[in-house]
Amino acid sequence: MVSFPSVHWQARAPLGENPAQSLLISALRGLAALQVVASHLRAEIYPGLRTLEDPTLAYKGLAFLTGFAHQAVVVFFLISGWLVGGSLMNRFGKPHALAHYAIDRITRLWTVLVPTLLLTLAVGLLIGTAASGPIDFDPRNEFSAVSFAGNLFGLQTVSVPDFGGNYPLWSLAHETWYYIQFPLLLLVIAGGGVLRRAAATAALVLLLATLRDMISLYFTLWLLGAAFSRIRIDCGKLLQATLLLLTLGLFVFYRLSGNNDDLVPGSFVQDILCSLPFLALLATFQRPIDTASIIYVRSNRVAVFFSEFSFSLYVIHIPVIELIRYLGRRYLGRDRLDPHAAIDFVWYFAILAAIVMLAYLFYLMFERHTTRIRNILKRWMLAPRTKPVQAILSPD
Repeated sequence: MVSFPSVHWQARAPLGENPAQSLLISALRGLAALQVVASHLRAEIYPGLRTLEDPTLAYKGLAFLTGFAHQAVVVFFLISGWLVGGSLMNRFGKPHALAHYAIDRITRLWTVLVPTLLLTLAVGLLIGTAASGPIDFDPRNEFSAVSFAGNLFGLQTVSVPDFGGNYPLWSLAHETWYYIQFPLLLLVIAGGGVLRRAAATAALVLLLATLRDMISLYFTLWLLGAAFSRIRIDCGKLLQATLLLLTLGLFVFYRLSGNNDDLVPGSFVQDILCSLPFLALLATFQRPIDTASIIYVRSNRVAVFFSEFSFSLYVIHIPVIELIRYLGRRYLGRDRLDPHAAIDFVWYFAILAAIVMLAYLFYLMFERHTTRIRNILKRWMLAPRTKPVQAILSPD
C-alpha cells in the first residue's frame, strides 16, 4: 500500500524537540563552515583549477570537493532563518520578546565579532597590510576605525569594506539586516495598533529599498527557513531519500554549471531551487528516534562539537590563513602549494586541521561565553526594577 505524505502547519516551531532534526542541523552547520574554510584555503594557497593546463586527477577531485562554499552559505542562511526566525515567532507577543531577541542577536554577533576584528587588525599589523600610527577614520580604508564600527553594525559591503580584507564577513551584513527586517515584518503582520504597524511598514520598506539588491533579495531565502520551521512533513523513507538525492543533485549541478561566486540574480534562482527540497527534507525529520543508541550518541556528540564553534571557524579563518602564508614566506620561502606535488596535499590538510584547532581555541576564549554574557545583560537590562523603600519615622 502506498502511503502519501502529509504536510502540517504547526502552531509553534518545535526547535530542539526533534533529536533527528537537531542532529541534522548541527551536522550541517559544522559541515558548512568546514566547506567554506576548505574552499577559501584552497583558493588562497593553490592556483585556480582553470589556470592549470594539465591538472592532476587528485587536484581536480580536491577542487570539486572544496567548491561548494556558495551552497554552504545558502545553507547558513536557511538554517539561520529556521532557528532565529522560528525562535522569535515562538515567543513573539510575549513580554519583552523583542528586547530578549535584540540582546540574543547582539551578543551572538559581537561576542565573536569584536575579538575577530581585533585579531584581524593584529594580523594586519604583523604582516604589514595594516599601517601603524594615528587612528584612521577614512571609510575607504579597510583597517580604519570607521570600517571597524561599520562591520559591527552590518555595514560591510554596504558603505564600508570587509574589515581587514576578511571577506567572509560579507555574509554577516546579510545576517545583521535579516535580524532587523524579520521582527519588523512580524510587527507589520501582527504588531497590534495602527501606528505601530505603520511605523514598522515604513521602516521595512525603507530598508528593502535602500539596502543592496542582493541583501533584500536573499531575505526571501531566510524567510523560507523561518517558514519551514513551522512545517512538519510526515512521509516514508522513499520520499526522504528522493528529497535527499534531489537536494544533492541540484547542489552538484549548480556547483558545476551555475553561479558560484558573488550573489547575483541568476544565483538567486538556482538557490531557491536548491532550498525548497532541502527545507522539505529537513521538515521530514520529526519522527521519534532512539536517542540512547550508540550511533545517535556518538554522531550527535561529533555534530554538536563542530556546530558549537562553526561561527568562530567561519569568521577567523581568513586572518589565520594570511598569518600562515606570511610565516610560509618568511621561514619557508613560499606561501603557495604545488598542485602536482603529492606532499603538498598533506600540507594542505595539515593547515586545514591547524585552522580548525585554532578556531576551537578561539571559541573557548570567546564564543563559548555568549550565553553567560547574554544572561548578565538580560539581568541588568530586563530585570524588574524595585523602588527603594523609604523608612518613615514613627512619632514615637
